[in-house]
Amino acid sequence: MAEHQALAREEYIEQEYFFRIYRERLIEGVASQDILKTIHEEILATTRLPMAVDFMRAEILHNGRISDAMARLSHYFTPFQTFVLARAEDDVSKFDQITGLQILEREAKYRSQSALCAGLFVYQFECLARNRLGYSDGLTAIANDTAYDERWKKWILGLRATLGARELSDLVFRASQHFLTLKARRENPNQPVTDEGPTALFDEQAGRIAKANVGRDPLYFFAALQRQLGYPQVPQPKKLIDEALPPILERRIVKIEQRLKIVELEQKGGIDLTKFYKKDDSDTPPAFDDDPRLN
Repeated sequence: MAEHQALAREEYIEQEYFFRIYRERLIEGVASQDILKTIHEEILATTRLPMAVDFMRAEILHNGRISDAMARLSHYFTPFQTFVLARAEDDVSKFDQITGLQILEREAKYRSQSALCAGLFVYQFECLARNRLGYSDGLTAIANDTAYDERWKKWILGLRATLGARELSDLVFRASQHFLTLKARRENPNQPVTDEGPTALFDEQAGRIAKANVGRDPLYFFAALQRQLGYPQVPQPKKLIDEALPPILERRIVKIEQRLKIVELEQKGGIDLTKFYKKDDSDTPPAFDDDPRLN
C-alpha cells in the first residue's frame, strides 16, 4: 500500500470544495453515486481529485462505502480522512456522515493555508474527543499522517498510554517551548535563555496556554488555542430543534390518538357506555314531547 504524500495547495482547495459539496447535496437528499457522478465535472481538472472521484464512484457502486475507496487511495487521502469516514459509515456508530464530511472540509481548508503540525494535531485530536471516535485507532491514524515527522509520530503514539494518567493540556505543556524555557531558568537562573537547544513540538504561546488550562475542562483549552493561535474550530453536530406542527397536523394527530384509544378499549372487552348515562335517582321514566301522557 502506497504511503500518503503531502499534496499541493490546489489539491487541498479542491478537497475542501469536494467535501463541502458532497455534504450539502447529501442534506438535499441526493444519492452518493449521483453526487460523485456530477461533481466530477466541477473539480479542477489539473488536480488528481477527479481521478480519485471516479474511483470512489466505482467503489461505492460495488460495496456502498466511500471509505473503502479512500483506504485504497492511501497515496492521496490521509489515514485520518479515511478513519473519519469509516466511523461515519459504521452501521453501529452514532457518528453521522454529515459531521464527518464537515470535519474533513475544515481540515482540508486548514491544510491549504500552510497548516502548522501543532494546529493540525489539536484539531484532529479534538475531533476524536468531541465525537467519541476512539483514541487508540484514532491516534494511530493521526500518527501515520506524513505531515508529522518521526518526533511527532512518536509523541502522538505515546499519548495512547499516557492520556489516562495525564490530561492533554499538561502533556502539551511538557512538549512546548515554554516548558523548556522554564526548565532552563530553573537550572541556570543566572544565564540568559537562548533559542539554542532542543526544539519543542509546541511553541512558547501554545505552552503558556496549555499551562494555564491544566486542571480545567479540555474544551476550554481547545477554545483558547482557537482564539489565540487561529487553530481550526471543530464542527459540532447540530441539535434537533423542536418545531411546532401546523394546526391541521396537530388536529389529525389528536384524532388518530382518540381512535387508537377506542381500538384499545374494544380489544380489552368493549366500551362501557353506562358511564356516559345521565344519573337520575327517580324511577320515573323520561318523558318526550310526543308522549301521549302529556296530552
